[in-house]
Order: sequence, then C-alpha cells, then structure tokens
Amino acid sequence: MLRAIAAAKKKNDRIDASKICDCLRCDFLPECYMASTEIRERRRTLRYRNLLVRQRVQMKNKIGILLMEAGVSYNKQRLHKAGYFRELLATNPDIDEGLCSLLRLCRETVVRLQKTESALVRSLEGDSLLVDRVERLMTIPAVGPITALTWALEVGDVKRFSSIKKAISYCGLCGAEKSSANTVQRTPLSKQRKKHLQTTLIEAAKMAPRNSLELAMLYDKEKQKGNANRATLAVARKLVAYLMAVDRGQRDFQVMEVSYCTAA
Repeated sequence: MLRAIAAAKKKNDRIDASKICDCLRCDFLPECYMASTEIRERRRTLRYRNLLVRQRVQMKNKIGILLMEAGVSYNKQRLHKAGYFRELLATNPDIDEGLCSLLRLCRETVVRLQKTESALVRSLEGDSLLVDRVERLMTIPAVGPITALTWALEVGDVKRFSSIKKAISYCGLCGAEKSSANTVQRTPLSKQRKKHLQTTLIEAAKMAPRNSLELAMLYDKEKQKGNANRATLAVARKLVAYLMAVDRGQRDFQVMEVSYCTAA
C-alpha cells in the first residue's frame, strides 16, 4: 500500500492520508519510540547548550584570526586566559584601537556564552528527574556530567534496547558489513544515528584512556590492529556497554556488571 502511494499516477494528500490511515487501522505500521514530554523539554535545553558551545568556539577562533591578520604574535595555549588576554591588549604595540575594541567585544561574548552554558548545565544536573540517574552514570570512569546528561536525555528509556549491539547502532558507532566469500569489508560509520550522542561518545572516548586503565589497554590493543580512529571507536563502544549496564541495573558502576549486560 505504501508502494502504491509512490507509484500511483493520481495522488494527492487526501488519497495518501487515506492509505496511511488504512495501514494504521490494520496495525501494518511499525511503532516508533517517542520520549516523554519532560525528557524532550530537557533535551531541548541540552541541545541549546551545545549550540552555545559551538558559538563560543567560533568566537575564540575569531580572536586568533584577528590577531593573525594584524601580525600579532601570541601564546596559543594562554590566549583565552583572562590575565594574559588583558596583558596582551595593554602591552602589545601592534594592536591598534580599532582591533582592540573588536577583541574586547569577542572576549565579552565568549565570557557571556560560557556563563550561560554553565548555568544551563547546573540546572540540568540539579533537576530532580535526572539527578539520581546522572550521578549513577558518572560513577563510570571517563563519564562526566555532559556525557551522562547526553546519554540520559538522548536515549530516554534504555530498556527499549534488547542488546548492546542495538544501542551501538543507535549511537552510530558501527558501519554496515559487506561480505563476499572470505572477504569482509566494513563501510564507514552510518549516517542514520543520533548525531548529538555520537559526537559526545566519541569525544569522551578520546579522553577515556587517560582515566581508566582497562579502557587504556583496550585502546592500545585496537590501535595495534589498525589506527587511532579504530581504537577510539572501540573505546566508545565499550563506554556504551558500561552506560547500559549501569542504567539498566540502576546501581553504581562495577566491572562485573559489564559481562552480565553483555550476556543479557
């Protein structure tokens, strides 16, 4: 019936809607998950925070671009420190009055965005609907407040995933497999994914080996088989296993829980 909608010569919204209603009435359409209103509202706040972070990075880059255009030398690691920035504007003779005003405006924007972003994160961390869940997730090594909040709000009800493989696919941390005879080829990461969740997990996976010995060993093992990107994805998948184990068990992180979740 759905093919008929695309193949029909005579079609309009009323005919298409009628066919879809028939499919729905006969229970031919698969169900899809929709998060609760409370989760969607808080997810909107977290995604707005992500927008503020991107804008803050853009303004920081703009400060560096303005200085390079004027031929001003600066310490890249200390540029966005408040004390060093004030000293640079006050003592560098290559910075004229017009450039100085633009740099101050960029700096004020960065500070304002940072304060707003921090306030949004604090409000989500203290939310009664999320506080217990986020605190449990943060017991996992290398999982901070942003990773925990992103997992809780983007995944919603973790029990809807019957296996870790489905959760990994939902997060966009795997690609399709093409096999022919004895040849197995992996395609690039799927574009059908939760991009906010995928980005956050990959960023967390890059820092995870510094905070967990087990994840560091996994990273080194996978890096020997391929490259750094492959190792990072392996760590990200392991983080998904950890997050599912803690979220489904509703208790603090323990290593033994991972094997239980995998078996489930």
